[in-house]
Amino acid sequence: MNTAIEIRDAKPSDAKTILHFINELAIYEKEPDAVKTDEQAILNTLFCEGATAHSLICLQDDEPIGFAVYFYNYSTWLGKNGLYLEDLYVSPDSRGNGAGKAIMKELANRAINKDCGRFEWVVLDWNKPAIDFYNSMGAEPQNEWIIYRLTGQALIDFANKD
Repeated sequence: MNTAIEIRDAKPSDAKTILHFINELAIYEKEPDAVKTDEQAILNTLFCEGATAHSLICLQDDEPIGFAVYFYNYSTWLGKNGLYLEDLYVSPDSRGNGAGKAIMKELANRAINKDCGRFEWVVLDWNKPAIDFYNSMGAEPQNEWIIYRLTGQALIDFANKD
C-alpha cells in the first residue's frame, strides 16, 4: 500500500539530503564527477537571504525520496515571469509511485499562483523514461532551440576578453 506523498519547501537542515540527491542525480545522468558543490554551498545559495533558487523536498512516510530545485526567470515576449525547473530527482526505489508527478504538480501550481507564463525545463535526449513522463503530462518539447553554455575557464576568458 502506498502512503501519501508530501511535498514541502526545503529547509536548511535538508542541505545534506539535497547534496545526496544531487550526487545520485549526477550518477544517473552519467556524470558522477561533475558535482562540485558541497553542503555549505547549498546552504549559502538555496537558504541565504535573497536566494534566487529554491528547493522542494518530496517525502513518503516522513522519509525524503526526492527533490526539485527551481527558480523564476522572465519572458520578454510574454511580459511575465516563468518557472524554470533546474533539477528533479526521485530515488530509484520510489519511482512509479506518483512522487515525480506530485513534485511537477506542486511546481505547476506555484507557477500559476505567481502568474507565470511558462513552466520549463530541459531533459537529456537519451532519458526516455523522463521524456515519456513529461509527454504524459502534456508537456511539449521545444526542438527549435539549442542550449548554449559558457562555464569554467571559457566563461572567465570571455568575460575578460577585449
